[in-house]
Amino acid sequence: MILPEPPATNAERWAESDRALVERLRDAIQAEGPITFARYMQTVLYDPRRGYYTTSAERTTRAGDYLTAPELHPIFGTTLAVQVEEAWDRLGRPAIFILREEAAGSGALGLAILERLVASGSPAAEAVRYLPIEADPRREAAIRAGVKRVGHGAGLADPAAAMAPVVGMVLANELLDALPVHRLTVLGDDLLELHVDWRGGWFVEVALSPSTPAPAAALDRVGVELIEGQVAEVGLAAAAWVRGLGARLERGLAMVIDYGHPAQALYDPDLRLRGLLRTYRRHHVGDDPYRFVGRQDVTAHVDWTSLELAAADGGLEVLGRTTQAEALSGLGLGDRLVELQSQPGLTAEAYAAARASVVRLIDPRAMGGFGVLVLARGMAAEPPLRSLAFRMPPRAG
Repeated sequence: MILPEPPATNAERWAESDRALVERLRDAIQAEGPITFARYMQTVLYDPRRGYYTTSAERTTRAGDYLTAPELHPIFGTTLAVQVEEAWDRLGRPAIFILREEAAGSGALGLAILERLVASGSPAAEAVRYLPIEADPRREAAIRAGVKRVGHGAGLADPAAAMAPVVGMVLANELLDALPVHRLTVLGDDLLELHVDWRGGWFVEVALSPSTPAPAAALDRVGVELIEGQVAEVGLAAAAWVRGLGARLERGLAMVIDYGHPAQALYDPDLRLRGLLRTYRRHHVGDDPYRFVGRQDVTAHVDWTSLELAAADGGLEVLGRTTQAEALSGLGLGDRLVELQSQPGLTAEAYAAARASVVRLIDPRAMGGFGVLVLARGMAAEPPLRSLAFRMPPRAG
């Protein structure tokens, strides 16, 4: 449930936001006129000097704004290590297997995968090279230093590998929801785009003619027509990112994990008349992107239908889509928990924390309901990968 933010004065909005970022956006609007929401979102999240993702070091911690699955517990990564090993095997066990993680954050996921491969004695451990990709080069360097400190320096890929197509696996966990979106609405008989203007001393939304035909064309492609008063987010950047995977993956597997819906459900006006744009700050969810400017996360649920079409456009094969709960179950999450229980020195408190994390990872009302899109190029699709082979029974009632 989303609780509305209490009303704030402009003075409060200035105080709770990054002043330099607000001034930069204000000056751009006053000089050029209203800007698209996509440009606004790009700036508040990814501005090189002041953006949320380039300045907030603790965003994915318990003391920060939200927790992703890798930070929740290492068992998420140790379970995905099974998928890494399976992909390496299906590619013919190449001597070098690049594990490219987009938006790597703290590097917790890559580190957990490396540690699991080594601890289990997997033959893939000698081949896997971890390639963390981050918006901020300083954070990427910190990830690499952290991996080296715990003894996996040999498992790091050369940063130059980021410029070449990889043989291996690409992981994107909760990345696409944070890419900029265009916002459309219908007033009367007109399809309009929501822009961001500056009036009365703060940001306001205004509905103007679309900045480009592309968002409307994207809706047409998935068979969606908006109704009067509906607001919808269109993820052109997310589709472009998936399409571009075709150039980044020479042979191997790609796994995209995020929250989203097929197009017909995502844009169903009976369910989501006002769209699914959300903000996250200090583990609270909101829906006002014009508060805490540069100091809160801004996200939108992804359109799986558009992403599958984009993957095909990029020359990738769509192996399937499932839920995080089913993918992790198929990869043996339960087995990892049993193994953990027998680990020497494990305290009751540590086991209880792991078990609680597992529940959250597979709960369909929590992280278990996230979608998992599995794509491939030059890799055998049959028999089904373990992440796609498991199906949970339908819920009663």
